[in-house]
Amino acid sequence: MHRWNDVSDVPRGFGPSVVTIGNFDGVHLGHRSVLSHLVATAHARDAQAVAITFEPHPLQVLYPEKAPESITGLDHRLELMASCGLDAVLVMPFTLELASWSPERFVEDVIVELLNASAVVVGHDIRFGHRNAGDLQTMRELADKHGFDVELLDDVTGPDAEPGVAHRRWSSSWAREMLAAGEVGHAADVLGRPHRVVGEVVHGDHRGRGLGYPTANLGPGSVGMVPADGVYAGWMLRVEIPDDQDHPDISDRFLPAAISVGTNPTFDGTTRRVEAYVLDRTDLDLYGERVALEFVTRLRPTLKFDGIDPLVEQMARDVEQCRDVLEVAAPES
Repeated sequence: MHRWNDVSDVPRGFGPSVVTIGNFDGVHLGHRSVLSHLVATAHARDAQAVAITFEPHPLQVLYPEKAPESITGLDHRLELMASCGLDAVLVMPFTLELASWSPERFVEDVIVELLNASAVVVGHDIRFGHRNAGDLQTMRELADKHGFDVELLDDVTGPDAEPGVAHRRWSSSWAREMLAAGEVGHAADVLGRPHRVVGEVVHGDHRGRGLGYPTANLGPGSVGMVPADGVYAGWMLRVEIPDDQDHPDISDRFLPAAISVGTNPTFDGTTRRVEAYVLDRTDLDLYGERVALEFVTRLRPTLKFDGIDPLVEQMARDVEQCRDVLEVAAPES
């Protein structure tokens, strides 16, 4: 998949293409349905499948106080979009200048002149251009003027997030709600995969090793929405180890982990941290390494214990519960 980080990166004479527009935060199942339809439509037209997205999220520029927390970082977002079979993604840097473009200019300069679109795939709620003045009717009028088609997709709804709740439209907002509540299993139902936080392993307080459970602490520059405080069963993906069956370290690439999110209240901590204990491993030197933590299920909320002994006892129970959830056998003694 081609990644264009600016309109100037698009080669001259590109096209024809079939295009869609969106932020695609989280690349949830609704997004994947749209992108799969886009790819199928492009193939049927002997055209290139292209998605236009924005970085940062427009609200981060226009109304930072209202901007939602990003579910995925840009690199992971593009990786997920590529898995849908796209030919290219145009990442348009969202600036105040871009925000001032009229709907007509955006369509004429980008969709028509730059991408030579034969069709645009949109939903009922499409908004584009200055102050979101462009809508579905605007797109249809511009399509008639410039000779491309508009393919309208109905909303894609998912199964109940919880018993008794009616089907609702797949959305990034829904995924964020689930993550903010610690419901990472339900978030995975919306996203179509376990949620991931990616970051560099940094030095922490080194308490875990003394307690028999050494943890890898993610640094403050981590990307991906951090779910609610608590202890989770999950996996650590060591993204810097090549996904190559012949690589000597491949068996250490994907590891079961107990993940803690919180401030370590037993030790009167005040800084919120994400840290992971790789089950039964005390030999790993992960400092400076970039890893991804995937959240499978929340085991319990963060608790404050009356001393070290009850904390260690609970950690042992957490590890055993992780084994059950992840279906990982204990090492032979």
